[in-house]
Amino acid sequence: MMAEFSIDAMKARAFQVPTDRPEADGTMSWNSTTLVLVEIAAGAKSGIGYTYSDRSIAALIAGKLASVVRGKDALAPQAVWRAMQRAVRNLGREGLAANALSAVDAALYDLKARLLDVPLVQLLGSYRTTVPIYGSGGFTTYSDGELAQQLGRWVADDGCKDVKMKVGSEPDLDPHRVQVACRAIGERANLFVDANGAYSVQQALQLADVFGRHGVKWIEEPVSSDNLQGLRAVRARAPAGMEVAAGEYAYTTDYVREMLESGAVDVQQADITRCGGVTGFLQIASLCEAHHIDLSGHCAPALHLHAACAAPRLRHLEWFHDHVRIEHMLFEGAPTPRDGAIEPDLARPGNGLIFKEADAARYAI
Repeated sequence: MMAEFSIDAMKARAFQVPTDRPEADGTMSWNSTTLVLVEIAAGAKSGIGYTYSDRSIAALIAGKLASVVRGKDALAPQAVWRAMQRAVRNLGREGLAANALSAVDAALYDLKARLLDVPLVQLLGSYRTTVPIYGSGGFTTYSDGELAQQLGRWVADDGCKDVKMKVGSEPDLDPHRVQVACRAIGERANLFVDANGAYSVQQALQLADVFGRHGVKWIEEPVSSDNLQGLRAVRARAPAGMEVAAGEYAYTTDYVREMLESGAVDVQQADITRCGGVTGFLQIASLCEAHHIDLSGHCAPALHLHAACAAPRLRHLEWFHDHVRIEHMLFEGAPTPRDGAIEPDLARPGNGLIFKEADAARYAI
């Protein structure tokens, strides 16, 4: 017997949006970002989700995953999530398969909430009505002036209490760039740095001492996030008041469990577009609650927003320059900061986002 709200169709499309200027971090550079959009329909209603990944996953979504999803109960996203996990077993559950699955899962939750005509946050339940954000960008390609202007604007205009910059591509220049950032924000906000795994353990410890003298409060991926022993060594010897964060490349709850059990981080990160969508993100939130470690959402703030309200120990979301720009370009209903926080629009069902077809057409791949 078919479910009352069975899924009729699912499709995926990719859009490539150029950056507004050249960008780089400690280990890579780029000049565009690709968003893969998923749309799932059940009767007259449809839901959307997305991930930031490679265009190639659109075929995986429209092929293997669509064959799993079609005909399933639209009101049971967790059951569909489980079926997709099994379907990608022989492909490898991490990487591109996880990105694809995450976008589908997010669309499933949006569809369910729209079928029930409620905001997603009301469907999930909430611990909070607003979610703090921190400004994130400060790419290593930026001039001193561009770095100072961007970080200062997040503090002055958006009310951010924390801002983050990239380090690691030229470690010898990092102390100078940190000084520039500190002058730009003064005592109005805390400064975070993100090395994207660029440093060795020795480099990370040496620079952490330097950054600590400038009041840096957070060092993200000082070494590779796969090097749990190295992260733990940096955490053990970092200056007082400086936290170690990592986890943005967690594709499974098993990965997060190992990271938490190893004592590698002060703050656990997770990305809803990589870690299994809403289902995976909330599973990780439960792990963080059990380990008494705060969770921080990585990038894609518009997609994280409702699930972030439902996470018990959530500290904040990353207000990442590239994704904020794209989400406001391509989605009606993307959140706008107020006093350093964003909040769901309870007048909109689902995740509150409507894809701007006309505006997006020029970026379609």
